Amino acid sequence: MAYDEGLAERLRDVFAGRHDVTERRMFGGLAFMVHGHMCCGIVGDTLMARVGPDAYAAALARPHVRAMDFTGRPMKGFIYVAPAGFDSDEQLLAWVRRCEGFIATLPPK
Repeated sequence: MAYDEGLAERLRDVFAGRHDVTERRMFGGLAFMVHGHMCCGIVGDTLMARVGPDAYAAALARPHVRAMDFTGRPMKGFIYVAPAGFDSDEQLLAWVRRCEGFIATLPPK
């Protein structure tokens, strides 16, 4: 499955200048890893966001968000955000910051 290269470029801009971010092909798309932890990514034209289990329910209540069900079952702590949910750069940045906030709580790899 191809991923939205335009969204990939927008995410690369968000992470520009950071040496702790890498890209990895995952889930048929592209994942951005922060300190070795999956942070966010792209599946098709959809943003995959790792918000963590504590923020999961609140994230699901937001517009344009649904459970990440890549395996057929929801993955707790991971969500999909439809393109309408990150139209603006500010919206995209807000999702990335939520993901980074969760990643900051994880032990080093």
